[in-house]
Amino acid sequence: MTDVSTKKIVVVSAGLSVPSSTRLLADMLGEATEHAVAARGSEVEVEHIELRNLAHALTDNLLTGFPSKDLKAAIDAVHEADGLIAVTPVFSASYSGLFKTFFDVLEMGVLDAKPVLAAATAGTARHSLVIEHALRPLFAYLHAVVVPTGVFAATDDFGAAGGGDLQKRVERAAVELAALVAGPGGASAPAAPKRKLVEEEFAAPTDFADLLRRASEGPPEY
Repeated sequence: MTDVSTKKIVVVSAGLSVPSSTRLLADMLGEATEHAVAARGSEVEVEHIELRNLAHALTDNLLTGFPSKDLKAAIDAVHEADGLIAVTPVFSASYSGLFKTFFDVLEMGVLDAKPVLAAATAGTARHSLVIEHALRPLFAYLHAVVVPTGVFAATDDFGAAGGGDLQKRVERAAVELAALVAGPGGASAPAAPKRKLVEEEFAAPTDFADLLRRASEGPPEY
């Protein structure tokens, strides 16, 4: 567990090749966010999760319902994170199957009110709207808070000609994420109500007699 004063940023990258432009963008975003959070006076810890290394474990989890040790550690890291950076390559005009599978195995409620920076890579700028038509709807469904600036990087953006503009987008998105994670009032602001996780429901189950009483009372009147 990190110290109370330390902000934890988890970077989830779904690149398949080694090296990959997806991991390169993830590293750029993680570094920029680390600097942006530190600039606001908070200690920061950045953890990288490479989904390529969890591909088999993710498939096994879908089939059995039980995560491996490494996958559980990754899920727990996301659960405990103060902010999340999620980066996917574009496959068939959307996020990759590996990327989606990871968020499929997260329990509902894990991302409730959690700040998320969404990013994507592709070979051509024609896929630049993937963040708006695919990633934002996904994280909105998961009740995350997505920062205004999404970062898309085509192959040309990593070259000398476009690198400067990409770096500006990276830094702007990082500042927005840092503002949500460690901004003014961030530590003292009231927390948004979150859905109970399954483990929490089992720890404090609702009495069956109480459930029957509620059912007998019928629906509330409006």
